[in-house]
Amino acid sequence: MTKTLSYKLDWKTGLRAGRALMADPKDTRQVFLVMQAMNTPANAKGYRKLLKTERGGAIAYQRRELAQSLNDPAYTAAFAPGTVGHAYRTMIDATGYSAGGLAEISNIKAREEDVQHPNEWYARRIRDVHDIWHVLTGYSPDEPLDESCLVAFSYAQTKGLGWAIIAVLSSLKGVSTKDGRRQIGAIWEAYRNGRKAAWLPSEDYEKLLAEPLDTARARLGIKAPTRYKAFRAEHPVPGYALPA
Repeated sequence: MTKTLSYKLDWKTGLRAGRALMADPKDTRQVFLVMQAMNTPANAKGYRKLLKTERGGAIAYQRRELAQSLNDPAYTAAFAPGTVGHAYRTMIDATGYSAGGLAEISNIKAREEDVQHPNEWYARRIRDVHDIWHVLTGYSPDEPLDESCLVAFSYAQTKGLGWAIIAVLSSLKGVSTKDGRRQIGAIWEAYRNGRKAAWLPSEDYEKLLAEPLDTARARLGIKAPTRYKAFRAEHPVPGYALPA
């Protein structure tokens, strides 16, 4: 009998991992447990949507694994100052994060039949561009509020319920204080900006990385996060910060 792949939501695992992540925001493994439990249906829909875009068919046909390029220091070092790629390289050098590191953490329950499936390739694509989206949006990769903002932006872009769970749980932590409510405003703003922006999963990332950062943001309709910037002006990120 032919095996049918399951695309059911696993609410129990998703919520349990989400609560664990709220207890320890640095536990990246819990992020991927949430994603695996809750994003599978959205990944399948996202892949179908990709095929309907102007360049999506070619991107899907080539099926490049972006982590391989992004984890190559020679590749990321080749981008000129001011470009998306240069900002990305500066970010990973400053933080110690890497596409390869994300790939390793995400392989929690990897199975050969899943790895070779188009929907799983699409899920890896969303994983691999996560830090590029940090660069495009201006949210730091190393602060809970910034990560919550990008999570909300990512939900607007992908409709993956895993992103929604993390954004909602992050927001609930701040309802009791004035600063917390301001952070909720910044997270909501990120969601709205994600809805207004171009659909980023269909981008040719090799070309995008070589594009000037300001030009890319304007072309893609990624609006400046004004509420977030107002909060960060009073509560700056220590050390490294992405270009505004």
